[in-house]
Amino acid sequence: MTFDAAHPEAYPRRVLVAVTGKSPQIVTETIYVLAVAGSPAFVPTEVRLVTTQQGAELALEALLDPRDGWFHRLRSDYNLPPIQFDAEHIHVLTDASGGYLDDIRTPADNTAAADAITQLLCELTKDESSALHVSIAGGRKTMGFYLGYALSLYGRRQDKLSHVLVSPPYESLREFFYPTPKSEPIRATHGQGDAIDARDGKVELGEIPFVRLREGLPEDLLAGKIRYRDAVEAAQQAVGRVELVIDLPAKRVCAGERIISLPPVQLAFLAWLARRQQARLCWLPCPIEDVPEHEYARAFLREYDAIVGPMGFRERTAERLEKGMPGDFFSQTKSRLHRALNKALGRREATAYLVGRRTEARRKVYGLDIPPSDIRFAALPP
Repeated sequence: MTFDAAHPEAYPRRVLVAVTGKSPQIVTETIYVLAVAGSPAFVPTEVRLVTTQQGAELALEALLDPRDGWFHRLRSDYNLPPIQFDAEHIHVLTDASGGYLDDIRTPADNTAAADAITQLLCELTKDESSALHVSIAGGRKTMGFYLGYALSLYGRRQDKLSHVLVSPPYESLREFFYPTPKSEPIRATHGQGDAIDARDGKVELGEIPFVRLREGLPEDLLAGKIRYRDAVEAAQQAVGRVELVIDLPAKRVCAGERIISLPPVQLAFLAWLARRQQARLCWLPCPIEDVPEHEYARAFLREYDAIVGPMGFRERTAERLEKGMPGDFFSQTKSRLHRALNKALGRREATAYLVGRRTEARRKVYGLDIPPSDIRFAALPP
């Protein structure tokens, strides 16, 4: 089933992700704007809270207390549907040894927090039926930065980033959690001074545009356990220089700054087209049905023999190309090469190294679109 990314409120799984420290009301304020004051309303189906040990204790007491928790009061006040949010949905940051963090005090704590936040966003964005709304309004500035940057790395079109904006004097009051539908007097200065009414508070959402880098990440970084530093380096490589270095004996290529291994058939196909591009030869049409191309086969097998060696196993491939290269071999090999490059490099970075297609004299022709000066055949470091 496909969903319209322009309407995240229509996704079946809608996740509010927030960071908090000593201000758990960030959660209820954000839910209020999204689900009550927002149009169209984005009603979360679940909440994921990232915080420290102290922040978790405050959230459990202020938001999730069975009798007086403000999260439960918000749902009751505005007749909101069930929203999954309990202690299991609170992600307490841990240090390198697995102990809960009270605060982010050391470089090691900083790294651990960055990795945990990045992993959480990686996991949540794997679900194609989900839409995330990420709030960076609470917690340490470093926590908000990592959460926002992780969304930039993994976010999709349906995912949003925001900061909650609360009118004075309500923005600094521990007793204010959202504008209530009925009168709710609270003290204006933390228990002292004249009372003000929570009903009169104004809460708005400042949406923050962000650059989406997801398409530049290799598939293994989208699928498995990931460190923040690795994700950033992969994204940086995705916007680097386009350069192709081919090492036939080692069965490897260097695309930009990433070295990857390719199967012999796919590597030979890439090498064949790379030599044509180096020599500034014209792009080639795919062989038409039942008319194999002998010159294609000879040029391809020269590269293939350089890869597998004179004693290499080539009978099956050579036999298939004995009468020339057929159209299905050309198309299938190109498709498999594309899949391998997309998987290793990520779709955005791989685009520059894929076999391009254009129309010349009313026929489709294929070749590499890399500048000849940026293609080399050389040994790569082990």
